[in-house]
Amino acid sequence: MATIHEIPAESRKDQGKGASRRLRHAGKVPAIVYGSGEAPASIQLEHDTALLASQNEWFYSAILDLKLDGKAQKVLLRDMQRHPFKMQLLHLDFQRVDENKAIRIRVPLHFLNQDKSPAGKMSGILISHALTDIEISCLPKDLPEYIEVDLGALEVGGIVHISDLKLPAGVEVPELRLGKEHDTAVVSAQEIRQEVEAAPVVAEGEAAAGATGATGAAPAAGAAAPAAKKDEKK
Repeated sequence: MATIHEIPAESRKDQGKGASRRLRHAGKVPAIVYGSGEAPASIQLEHDTALLASQNEWFYSAILDLKLDGKAQKVLLRDMQRHPFKMQLLHLDFQRVDENKAIRIRVPLHFLNQDKSPAGKMSGILISHALTDIEISCLPKDLPEYIEVDLGALEVGGIVHISDLKLPAGVEVPELRLGKEHDTAVVSAQEIRQEVEAAPVVAEGEAAAGATGATGAAPAAGAAAPAAKKDEKK
């Protein structure tokens, strides 16, 4: 049975930037709910309640019960604006859900048994997660909060593609309809190769010159010999 995530909200009449600033100063978050053939409605939420909910994975991928003025309606979070550096939500967009129409939404991937896999048990193996979520399509009643990816059989050199995922009943990945080239890799396990830096190659002539310089040998042919000092006559 799916978990019910209830988000309390209230209607609001004031709109515009000034009204939104006043709401934020009062500890509220301005928001809007739209879709399902109904007119968009301006709403407000308690900031701390919304901020706490935003720290959970389900807030972004589950169907929420928006309790608007005491009446619940099914919605999905479609957009969120955050303050650039403060722990503050600035605005939220919710879309009403039609129970009879398929929805498209990104859901997180949960990776299982990586440490127990043949690749996970070996040292010097890099297991890369190319994707951490995927877009799916399904009816609201079939929406999973996440999709499990069992890596228990992952071998060195192995790759898990989107088409390898075990999807719940009634769930599909629209991207796979576009062809095999869109069957993106989700996880790969590759051996880490350490490159040893080769010693610089020294030419034979350079080596000989280096050896001569090291022993203090006579200068090359053609070089002028130092002139002998003559005795000074008294």
